[in-house]
Amino acid sequence: MRVIIGLGNPGAEYQNTRHNAGVMLVEKFAERLNSDYEWRKHYDALVFKTADLWLVKTKGVFMNESGRLLQGLPESELWVAHDDLDIKLGEYKIQNGKGPKEHNGVESVENALKTKDFWRIRIGIENRDRDRENGENYVLGKFTSEEKGMLEGVLERIILGLS
Repeated sequence: MRVIIGLGNPGAEYQNTRHNAGVMLVEKFAERLNSDYEWRKHYDALVFKTADLWLVKTKGVFMNESGRLLQGLPESELWVAHDDLDIKLGEYKIQNGKGPKEHNGVESVENALKTKDFWRIRIGIENRDRDRENGENYVLGKFTSEEKGMLEGVLERIILGLS
């Protein structure tokens, strides 16, 4: 059994923001598996289940409390998908036990698990062409149409690699 949690923030105001890249991945993955997919409530999360895969996204938990998404999940190989400012937009890394220098959502998961031993799907959101701005403001900003196209491409590559 594999569980992939897409980190992000709940609510319409956070849709298509850079900080929701993890949520966008699991949504696209669910759609790829079943175009009529339905997310079901599971504690503080929404889940999409197949026989050997659970896709998980937030229902009412904000990024900094992402460890709460682990409640009631089956024993499994855990993968956490999240945005990463250390990686260029359009690129990604999959690593076990390694993550960005600073990411409150990943830190919350580590604290809940009491270990760093889980897989991370690090989705690059750093756009070197942008004007430098505060990291928090940048991750909460929406993708431009050009950036969204780059993100769609990398999400497709990640899904192909995980399938």
